[in-house]
Amino acid sequence: MQVGSVWDAVGNTPLIKIKSLSEITGCEIFAKVEFLNPGGSIKDRAAKGMIQQAEESGELQEGGVIVEGTAGNTGIGLATLAAERGYKLIITMPETQSDEKFQTLESLGADVRRIGSHSFDDNRHYYHQARIIAEQTPGGFWANQFENTANQWIHFTTTGPEIWEQMNGKIDILSLAAGTGGTIGGVSQYLKEQDNSIQVVLSDTQSSSLYGYIKNGKLNGEGSSITEGIGISRLTANFKMAQIDDAMRVTDQQMLDMVYHIAKYDGLLIGTSSGVNLYGAYSLGLKNKNSGKRIVTFICDHGSRYQSRIFNKKWLDSKGLKPGNAELKG
Repeated sequence: MQVGSVWDAVGNTPLIKIKSLSEITGCEIFAKVEFLNPGGSIKDRAAKGMIQQAEESGELQEGGVIVEGTAGNTGIGLATLAAERGYKLIITMPETQSDEKFQTLESLGADVRRIGSHSFDDNRHYYHQARIIAEQTPGGFWANQFENTANQWIHFTTTGPEIWEQMNGKIDILSLAAGTGGTIGGVSQYLKEQDNSIQVVLSDTQSSSLYGYIKNGKLNGEGSSITEGIGISRLTANFKMAQIDDAMRVTDQQMLDMVYHIAKYDGLLIGTSSGVNLYGAYSLGLKNKNSGKRIVTFICDHGSRYQSRIFNKKWLDSKGLKPGNAELKG
């Protein structure tokens, strides 16, 4: 398929059946392969949606400067599209993110500001620093992926319809994690409008508070997590639009087991959020074993962005974790 530009190449990613997990569970488990977007992750969609709406509203004009606080992938998506459309980009990012993400952003020409660890109510937090920089920069546009509902909108108008068409309207369960809430917000809303019987299940990390919110209405987390780009402790405007029926927790070790399993048995090198997503889908498959239910999730980005971490025994040892056990059972 020929497209006219990098901009046009965002979206229309393949949906593949995960053979090993489908065989183990007796369900049909499918994943949308989002690392095939031009910037290498699902966040290319959010970047496109936010830029598109900002251009249409006049918030972002020719020669403007996009500013965003990000764990990496949204920044890479913005950098990919900003370069083509002639915008400058300033990124604030927690210094705890993988070296691969910093290197990619800098290679794409972004001005990257490394931010130390601060609580969200501290103005030094990377999220608030992006807002402050945008306010002080002539022609600055703060993308604000967490609260900017152009994020949810792009998934409602593109990702959801793609899945519905690719699955021929036959979906039993949608299972995925949340970071900004844009993906689960837009996709769940679209799919529920087509068929309200589709069950939407949030897969949440231990450090995140969203599991508690779905289960008992309280934002409470448990411990920490090495996952990047997912798991938050507040309700964003995008997440508030999600239609979620249930939630489960996925530990870091379970995520690693899935990452290593998928690499060995399905030939896919995936990142941490994808490991959480697939472990959630696998758990739901076991819960509905041999039912033939059709479960959809996402492979958000490629494992090469985490090579120095999740495939590095020394780094995992420092976190009290072990390389994943690839032998997942039914």
